[in-house]
Amino acid sequence: MKKTSRFFLGIFGLILGIIWIFPFYMILTNSFKTPKGIFASVLSLPSNGTTANYGNSFKALDFMNSLGHSLLITVISVLIIVFFSSMAAYALQRNKSKLSGALLMLFVSAMLIPFQTVMIPLTANFGHVHMLNMWGLMFMYLGFDASLSIFLYQGTMGSIPIAMDESAELEGANRFQIFFKIIFPMLTPITVTVGILNIIAIWNDYLLPSLVLPQNQYTIPLQMFFFFGEYTKQWHLALAGLTLSIIPVILFYIFAQRYIIKGVTDGAVK
Repeated sequence: MKKTSRFFLGIFGLILGIIWIFPFYMILTNSFKTPKGIFASVLSLPSNGTTANYGNSFKALDFMNSLGHSLLITVISVLIIVFFSSMAAYALQRNKSKLSGALLMLFVSAMLIPFQTVMIPLTANFGHVHMLNMWGLMFMYLGFDASLSIFLYQGTMGSIPIAMDESAELEGANRFQIFFKIIFPMLTPITVTVGILNIIAIWNDYLLPSLVLPQNQYTIPLQMFFFFGEYTKQWHLALAGLTLSIIPVILFYIFAQRYIIKGVTDGAVK
C-alpha cells in the first residue's frame, strides 16, 4: 500500500514539475524561432532556429543601460529594505509591549492594502516634491515591501534567546553593536529569503516604475513594452529579451537556494 501511494505521489510530482517547467520551455524554444515559425506552431521545437533574435532584442532593449537601471534599483532597494526592516523587527521583538504588538499588526495589515488604491495619490504627491525618478522609486519600495520583511524577521528573531543580548550588554556592547555584530549574522537564512522575495518582485515590477521613472531611467520590464505595439507584436524579440532578463534572477536563485527552505521555516517560528 505504501509503495503504491509513493508511486502515485511520484507521478503527481512529475506532472506538477512538467506544468511548472512548461512556460520556460515555451519561452526558450520560441525565442529561437522566426515570427512565421512562432505562428506556425508555438509548441514545436524550432526547425530552423536562429540566434539573431537575441542580438536584435539586445539592441532594441538598449540592454546594457536597461540592465544597469534594473540592477541599481533592485540592489539598492533590497539593501535598504533589509537594513531598515531587520532593525525595525529587532526593536519590535526585543521591546515587548502593547505598542510594539499594535505596530506589528499595523505592518501586517499594510500587506492587505492593494497597490492600485494608492498609486494615483502616491505619484501625484511625490510629483510635487520631484521624486519621480529611480531614487524616489527606491524609497517607495521601502514603504511597500518592508511590511512582509519585518514580519519574517520578527518571527525569526523570536527563536534567538534574549540572553545573548544581555550577555553582550554585560560586556559593554550597545544596542547597535549587539544587533550588527551578534544578531544580524545569525539572520543570514532569513535575510537571503527576504532578499530573494524582494529581488524577484522588484526586478519584475512594471506598474510602479511605469508611473515613476522617466524614459531615460527605464528598466528591462519597461523596455519590453516597446515590443508590443498597437498593431504589431514582436513575439520573437520579446521572448528573447525575456530570456535575457530572467538570467540574472535565476543565477542568484541558484546561488542562494540552500538558504531558502531554512529561511522560510525560521520565519514561520513565532
